[in-house]
Amino acid sequence: MDNEILVEISARHVHVTEETFRILFGDDAVLGFKKALSQPGQFVSDKKVNLIGKKKNIMNVSILGPCRNLNQVEVSKTDARTLGADAPIRLSGDIEGTESIIIEGPCGSVTLEQGLMVAKRHVHLDPETAKKLNKSDGEIVNVKLTSEERSLVFGDVVVRVSEKYRPAVHLDTDEGNAANINGDTTGLILE
Repeated sequence: MDNEILVEISARHVHVTEETFRILFGDDAVLGFKKALSQPGQFVSDKKVNLIGKKKNIMNVSILGPCRNLNQVEVSKTDARTLGADAPIRLSGDIEGTESIIIEGPCGSVTLEQGLMVAKRHVHLDPETAKKLNKSDGEIVNVKLTSEERSLVFGDVVVRVSEKYRPAVHLDTDEGNAANINGDTTGLILE
């Protein structure tokens, strides 16, 4: 179908600035490549950190590359509860007023005054696909997932359009588990 889109699970991860990376891993460290992600130029690095929460810690969380211009920790609501935090649901980059979190690496730790969030479910579209689907940046859509034993419709999915994107719906692990998503799941953007 023309409106069928790949659906991916965005597991807990961390985005860091170059400065934060140096504090966590040392001046000579390199943010190495482990595997490519669906979005062009994005990758899972070979570096992991620990998240130090008020209640409990979550160990061995992947850093995604390349380094960014702000620090951001993306977790699920379940992860946030484990950490003892009330992380708000936000689009990537919207960290104003989010909770504090400590990121611990092998060479040091950084206390982020803000940056802990649950990523709002969204669909990445390149301009050509967005035009074909008659969708615009910031539009809210519904996405129907047909998976074995747990088909459902996700509402409030934000459309994000950029020439840097490839078509893919991103859900967090809680949402993915609710729909019993595996690696070959697709969704339909509903009119």
